[in-house]
Amino acid sequence: MKNIFKPLLICLIVLSFYSCEKIFFEEDKQSLDPFKNFDYLWQQCDEKYSYFELKNIDWNQVKTTYRSRLYKGMSQDSLFKVLGTMLNELKDDHSNLIGSFNLSFFGTNKLGPDNFDWRIIEDNYLPRNYYISGPFSHDFLNNTNKEIAYIRFSSFTGTVSEGRLNFILNRYANTKGIILDLRENGGGVTSDVFKLLSHFISAKTLAYYSILKNGKAHNNFTEPRAAYVEPAGVLYTKPVMLLVDRGTYSAGSLFSISAKELSNFTLIGDTTGGGLGLPNGGQLPNGWLYRFSITQTLDARLNNTFEQGVPPSIVQYVNWDDRTKDEVIEKAVETISNS
Repeated sequence: MKNIFKPLLICLIVLSFYSCEKIFFEEDKQSLDPFKNFDYLWQQCDEKYSYFELKNIDWNQVKTTYRSRLYKGMSQDSLFKVLGTMLNELKDDHSNLIGSFNLSFFGTNKLGPDNFDWRIIEDNYLPRNYYISGPFSHDFLNNTNKEIAYIRFSSFTGTVSEGRLNFILNRYANTKGIILDLRENGGGVTSDVFKLLSHFISAKTLAYYSILKNGKAHNNFTEPRAAYVEPAGVLYTKPVMLLVDRGTYSAGSLFSISAKELSNFTLIGDTTGGGLGLPNGGQLPNGWLYRFSITQTLDARLNNTFEQGVPPSIVQYVNWDDRTKDEVIEKAVETISNS
């Protein structure tokens, strides 16, 4: 999911994941009372949010801090600010409050420096008429004698297809390596993760595990469930440089945690924004919608710490004093050339 959501998109996402409660409250549950709405949201998070222990969040203290800001007769705008700021204590862009007049979000992309500018890449690294194949922008990288290809993938839109991937990877079959740029990719449809990864492996591969919150205690979860990727279509098993940053979120982080299991992938750039918990939500008594993460994603060794971000193998930042270069791409080219 993108880091900043359009309200309509958020509502559709919340509705699509909705399972535990009715989306519309019975008349006797409707209320504009700030205390009732606060207590309802706090309790739902307390029982269902999945990352309290990993993030070392004292949710009881959060309740004490934010409930003290309530008062009878406060405006809905003021209440929204209290509830939205409380959710931001989760430091999770899958935790949102959605009203008709506002949308709360944390902004994990702000945890690190800006590390991507598409215009620099267009002006200095790609031919003027580069290819656009659905969600992919790509071509041979300038001045590399067609030995290195660059593929920009800005969002998991659900439009990744075998035909497009086969075309792209056939075109770059004879390169020494590919640069796959997921910087500022805010996520989207997770099925694209598997479709894309399936073209970079030669055998069935464990990608990650997931666990689901299934009890009121903060440590109540189901047993880990494994997710595998199987090879499909045209395969590319030469070096792949995966470019990531703090704006690489949700499905972008999921792709990154999976790619770390592949020997031909190297992550370059900055730590991703995390967002590895599947969001679910509901409706407050006053009609506002909310959502937060209810699952955890674990790597192949059952480690859950990547919710805080998937670190790159090679840390590299853009030097904004020189607008003719992208140092992250330069490092990727250097790594491929030396491989």
